[in-house]
Amino acid sequence: MRIWAGAHAVDDFYQGLVPAAVPYFVLQRDFSYVQASGLALAATLGSALPQVPIGLLADRFRLRWMSPLGVSLAGIGAGLSGLTPSYPLVFALLLMAGVGIAMFHPPAGRDARRAAGGSATAMSYFAAGGSVGFFVAPALVTPALDTLGMGATALFVPPAVLMGFVLLRHHRTSDTAVKKVRRQGKDRPGRFAALTAVEIVRSTISTGLNTFISLYWIRHLEASSGLGGLALTLELGGGVAGTLLGGQLADRIGMVRTVQIGNAAMLPALWLMLICDDKYVALPLALLVGLISNIPFAVLIKLGQDYLPSRPGTAAGVTLGLAMSAGGLFMPLLGVIATHYGPRGALAVLATVPVLAMVLSAFLREPVQDEPVPAEDTPLTAP
Repeated sequence: MRIWAGAHAVDDFYQGLVPAAVPYFVLQRDFSYVQASGLALAATLGSALPQVPIGLLADRFRLRWMSPLGVSLAGIGAGLSGLTPSYPLVFALLLMAGVGIAMFHPPAGRDARRAAGGSATAMSYFAAGGSVGFFVAPALVTPALDTLGMGATALFVPPAVLMGFVLLRHHRTSDTAVKKVRRQGKDRPGRFAALTAVEIVRSTISTGLNTFISLYWIRHLEASSGLGGLALTLELGGGVAGTLLGGQLADRIGMVRTVQIGNAAMLPALWLMLICDDKYVALPLALLVGLISNIPFAVLIKLGQDYLPSRPGTAAGVTLGLAMSAGGLFMPLLGVIATHYGPRGALAVLATVPVLAMVLSAFLREPVQDEPVPAEDTPLTAP
């Protein structure tokens, strides 16, 4: 699980690199705001849309090369994007980076599930790895681009290629050292659909928080931009801790109960932060919001795979990719609300959304654990 958590951190680092680098394309390459939005869209579409078909392929075949190639492509595409002044080429490179990210998640989620066994705590390490990568990216990319210019993106290519090599070696050793198993059981698409709806609602809250929390500190609490950035950092850091806490809770009290508690606790946590009008006292509350809102994150990934035991790669593709990106579709609406009522108005709307997550999570049920049986190397599905 250390290898898979590390690989997830490296892969999702490039998801965090793109939003950190986009402003520099405007400042140093003279791209327009519309062009900059197009670059963010290229990375998002590339990482979200292919994950379901890639998950179907990963469930049909082992495809040991897919996750190593995916993380390598993510780093190469994102890293080389700063070396060219051509907008179409930058767009293509970031699209390639997004596709690489998409290639990593389904097979990595499938193999991480196999390594974790039945432990939600172990699966939380894998999920937290991605949160760490996304969290660290702006802290490393921003000073590098400030100091060295756009070409500094190339400095971030080697970690991806090295991790791709590590994953290839890991596949070879684990294939010979570990007996493969496959879980048999009945797929429950109805419950998986309810889980996906919960994920989309939570993605909307998470994306909205990441977008507006700094502006809330700056515009409403009249804080400096540095203090606004600190609020975002604390919220993201709390998310890493919340992901790990959720896995431990799920192993003790059950996955569905953990999801329901996490969704319910978001409501008072968000309103408590909004009620506090002191820009310094509210900082720990930003950490608390990040922690609580991410308690269900890793649990939903494992729960989705338990609802689709014959399609763990597809389940990971939906929960880690498609559903997580779908929350971004509601950002224009929140932007309109923020235009008329300020960032606090947008956050106030988000603070009511957990009610919907609570209602949807009432339809979730603990999965029936099936006995693992020996599996052939290929294919992973029944003939």
